[in-house]
Amino acid sequence: MNSIIDKLVLLLSCSILFLTGKPFAYDVLPFLLTIIFSCFLSYFHQERLHLFLVGFFLLISLFLPWLCVFLPLALYDMFYSKKQWICLLALLPFLKFWPLGTLQIDLGLCVLFLFSILLRFRTKALAQLIRRHYYLRDTTKEMARQLKRQNQNLLKKQTNELTMATLGERNRIAREIHDNVGHLLSRALLQTGALLAVSQKPQTTGGLIELKDTLTEAMTSIRKSVHNLHDESINLQHELDKLIRKFTYCPMTLDLAVQHTPGSKLTYALISIVKEALSNIVRHSNATHAETTLREHPAFYQLIIHDNGQVPGNWQGQGMGLKNIQERVEAFHGIFTIDDKNGFMLFISIPKEENRS
Repeated sequence: MNSIIDKLVLLLSCSILFLTGKPFAYDVLPFLLTIIFSCFLSYFHQERLHLFLVGFFLLISLFLPWLCVFLPLALYDMFYSKKQWICLLALLPFLKFWPLGTLQIDLGLCVLFLFSILLRFRTKALAQLIRRHYYLRDTTKEMARQLKRQNQNLLKKQTNELTMATLGERNRIAREIHDNVGHLLSRALLQTGALLAVSQKPQTTGGLIELKDTLTEAMTSIRKSVHNLHDESINLQHELDKLIRKFTYCPMTLDLAVQHTPGSKLTYALISIVKEALSNIVRHSNATHAETTLREHPAFYQLIIHDNGQVPGNWQGQGMGLKNIQERVEAFHGIFTIDDKNGFMLFISIPKEENRS
């Protein structure tokens, strides 16, 4: 846009200078040729074409001397370009025109040359500043996005580490309660039972029975708490990641998109299904790549385990491993499908607890 404005200003200035030297009504050819060449130079951006057009314009100027008045406009695109040396050739038609014009026109033409150079320099510098501005703006936005992603990844990593530390501490507490307090209560129950067996006094027997009932209730409560702590310490993503890391038969990717963690029973079932499927790949497949996908949908969980191995020709259908997987899926009213067209794929769909009938 700035170049077009500069060219319009130069066209107006050159036209005024041209009208002061020749009657415009009797010689419009230089004016028309200049407009045509200027439009071509503005429309086409190939450097070689610019060089050809300017050279042709200079050649015509040798035969139409008054066309030299419009040389500042014709050479505008060549100033500060890689081929700006062609501007020196403008001296030939300019020297031929010099004796034809008055001193005022010759000086005015020199001023227009300087004016054209300054306009081109200003426009080119402004374009560079704009490009620099856009570059810095885009770079700043990209750096801001990268920083935001890094912060999100850092927060996610910290959250995962905190979650895993919490789950690990729960598992440790459950194990210590089971190993220490559970064993002490078990021993106390055995000792109470032994005392009941040798006790002959009714008063003592009644008290021991009450003590045994209290210890049994305490043992049941502790066992329930230990199981709850252990179930809460199982993290689906962590367990699947651990299975994938231990799987070295072929490269495997994990795509996990679960917002709400399933219940403990379903979590154990999903982990067992993936473990059984990976075991089947090792025993029966010649796959070179496998992938596990677990996604949560509004009404169900979807598990897909796919490998690019070929199905053996003597494959008779479901073996013991696949039957175990099917039984686990059916226990949750799910759907289990096998597809062996492109490799081998297990497609499992299990409804969420509130949608099971």
